[in-house]
Amino acid sequence: MTATDERESGSAAKRIRSAKAGAQPNQSLIDGITVLQALAISTEPVGCREVARRVGLDTTRVNRLLKTLTYLGIARQTPNRKYRAGAGMTVLAAQSLFASGLLRRALPALEGLRRFGHTVAMGVLWRDNVSYLFHAPPTMPSTDALGRIGLYPATRGGIGMALLAALEDDEVIATYDGRDIPGYASPDALLAALHKVRADGHARLRVKDEREQHTVAITVGQTSYAAIGLSGWIPEETMPLLLDALRDAAEDIGRRNVEDVSAFEPLDPAFDYRVAV
Repeated sequence: MTATDERESGSAAKRIRSAKAGAQPNQSLIDGITVLQALAISTEPVGCREVARRVGLDTTRVNRLLKTLTYLGIARQTPNRKYRAGAGMTVLAAQSLFASGLLRRALPALEGLRRFGHTVAMGVLWRDNVSYLFHAPPTMPSTDALGRIGLYPATRGGIGMALLAALEDDEVIATYDGRDIPGYASPDALLAALHKVRADGHARLRVKDEREQHTVAITVGQTSYAAIGLSGWIPEETMPLLLDALRDAAEDIGRRNVEDVSAFEPLDPAFDYRVAV
């Protein structure tokens, strides 16, 4: 488990409990999803006590939740009594990606952006981290670019900053309440940077010490459900061209509705989930 993953999961349960005013969240469900996420981001089997430490929950409660997830097939127990993601988690991931159609709609536009010779990426915001659905350096095949990077601090990248800028200031403050903000000395410093992103209509971050190594990113959709970006040697004079290309790609992704359902209907009704279950 990486340091980034530790930061994400270490106080997840406590952060989630700071729900918005008026909400009535089900804490048992929240704790279950928190434990499930701890398994999802763990690259090695992990014991009950370690999961409890990472998510900040009582060991007995975590033990019950892990046994429930195992019963459902979402987790599985190894011979040495540790836990890891089960087949059910893979099925849920595959079903959700298929149902959303986001990658399916985005791939043509993302492929089009690769003509500039930069790293092309698309990500979504999960609390204070970005999950990259697509991340392709210039020479990497697109098939290798799908889901190859885990969680990454939102404030460290252009895609994360573009997505954070789409939130209200109070949501940003609540997200980082009582916690260090990677790259920023205080919430006010982060908010100032996000205000600039909003004013510019895009995020531009220096990502390496070398001259002009930047990431440029914009959000996708009216609700900013994702962001796309380019990363590499991006001097100021190339910004208009790249921003136009990113906007065209974002518009293309947003315009593509989920394809006609009939195109994805199973040929054999036995494979239709509405019949199979």
